[in-house]
Amino acid sequence: MKVIAIYNIKGGVGKTATAVNLSYLASLDGASTLIWDLDPQGAASYYFRIKAKIKGGGQKLVEGKRGLDDAIKGTDYENLDLLPADFSYRNMDFFVEMTKKPEHRLNKLLKPFAEEYDYIFLDCPPSISSASESVFAAADVLLVPTIPTTLSLRTYKQIKKFFKQEHYDSMKILPFFAMVDRRKQLHRLIVEYPPSFMPCLLDSYIPYASEVERMGVNRAPLGDFAANSRAAICYKTMWDEIKTHLFPAL
Repeated sequence: MKVIAIYNIKGGVGKTATAVNLSYLASLDGASTLIWDLDPQGAASYYFRIKAKIKGGGQKLVEGKRGLDDAIKGTDYENLDLLPADFSYRNMDFFVEMTKKPEHRLNKLLKPFAEEYDYIFLDCPPSISSASESVFAAADVLLVPTIPTTLSLRTYKQIKKFFKQEHYDSMKILPFFAMVDRRKQLHRLIVEYPPSFMPCLLDSYIPYASEVERMGVNRAPLGDFAANSRAAICYKTMWDEIKTHLFPAL
């Protein structure tokens, strides 16, 4: 089982679109896949046409008083399940901090699924907190969508700095450029000449595209309604690249 977290301190950088499309692509490979919508806004749950609601709230899940498997829902796609969001996740930091060894809480919750799922995707809210640190410990890979702008690069550097300060494995961090608009000179310049502080930057990037915005209208991954679009092809290329990082010997 590989745990893939899609994370950034900034909002509006394409985290949920990435989580939805990559989890869908993983399921198309025939891999048993789970996506956990950790954002109280519930956008990933919305895309998959599943109500963002956990019976009894998120606290019982985090505390282990209710099994995650009881809350998991099947999606419209084969091999792909969803653990929905809940508005109570806005208090996720409190839930995590109240448990023993909070930094390892998510890892403990996910460990029983090692034989059931090949991939677990975590769609993370835009924050840095106790819950985030639990994500950092649980994830095999931390995908960081980054818009090619000065402020987004600054945010990425903050994440790297935090990892160094807290002694997390920075090799887990795989940044990639998202919402790339090649009509903009700055976007083109940064994509073509990426900064040296992004040594693990993925070669593939996701363009700014209307098809991605239409995911909210169609409530579906790109592969379901725009499989031949440029954005869908870019996500496929990215997924293939990510797999080479997860399984370097293959």
